[in-house]
Amino acid sequence: MDVLTLLETVLALTFEQFAHWRYGTAGLVGVLLLAVGVKVKSHTCSSIGAVVLALMMTGPAI
Repeated sequence: MDVLTLLETVLALTFEQFAHWRYGTAGLVGVLLLAVGVKVKSHTCSSIGAVVLALMMTGPAI
């Protein structure tokens, strides 16, 4: 296994767990939508995931 691939996987899983811990299920859904959108090159799916994450992070400020 390539070291870069292993590092990328660990980083992605760590971020996913952090989002789930910090922002709950909606944060996890946002991360999954963003990851799937990037993987399948769907701009709509990745944009929805990014918007969900942005709303979760800025929710208390609005």
